[in-house]
Amino acid sequence: MRLDKFLCQSTVLDRPTAHECIISERVKVGRAVITLADTQVHPEEKVYLDDVLLKLRPFRYFLIHKPAQTVCSNKDEHYPSVFTSVGLEAENLHIVGRLDADTTGLVLATDDGQWSFLIMHPDYKCPKTYRVQLQKPIDAVAIEKLEKGIQLQGEKQATAPAKVEIIHEKEVLLTITEGKFHQVKRMFAAVKNKVVQLHRERIGPVELDIAEGDYRALTAAEVRLLVAEKNRPQKKK
Repeated sequence: MRLDKFLCQSTVLDRPTAHECIISERVKVGRAVITLADTQVHPEEKVYLDDVLLKLRPFRYFLIHKPAQTVCSNKDEHYPSVFTSVGLEAENLHIVGRLDADTTGLVLATDDGQWSFLIMHPDYKCPKTYRVQLQKPIDAVAIEKLEKGIQLQGEKQATAPAKVEIIHEKEVLLTITEGKFHQVKRMFAAVKNKVVQLHRERIGPVELDIAEGDYRALTAAEVRLLVAEKNRPQKKK
């Protein structure tokens, strides 16, 4: 882990202040004063700030029920940040599995970069399930195209096969294993339909189980299951 990140995760310092402390020769790794913020530090090494031994706090993992008209950012923009909206302190956290401002549902948040990398890695194929309200009834031809994989405008490769479950003619559950830009909306546009409402219900084995605008900590079991060894991306030979 980078030294500046170690400081942030073991104190209340933000990244710029951690940099200042390092540059000002206030930080030691073992007995050596370190002045480079990108120095790699092993979690078991002893790191001191002003000669006080620091201790890493545990990583944090959250499930959030994102409301509409919020953005998956740490800062308020044109719309409020999802963190602001649900009342979760955003410091050092980042969103895993972003949603558009008008899309509701399940997002994850953490300060564990390796964990989020495993979930979002394109080879990981983590399934994500969306409830999709459509402008027009969906037909069998469109379903077949979506389930085989469909060519999106501007993409070199077709989408991976999706799973489509009909709720009624204008409402489906769509499960995909990728996360291309605006992917769900573009997939339905490619079969001459339009998404009028989009809501994510599940990521991997984790289901949305809280009210809109709420958040909760993930259980230890959920954290493990999301990056279970059997689901991790395989190294290409």
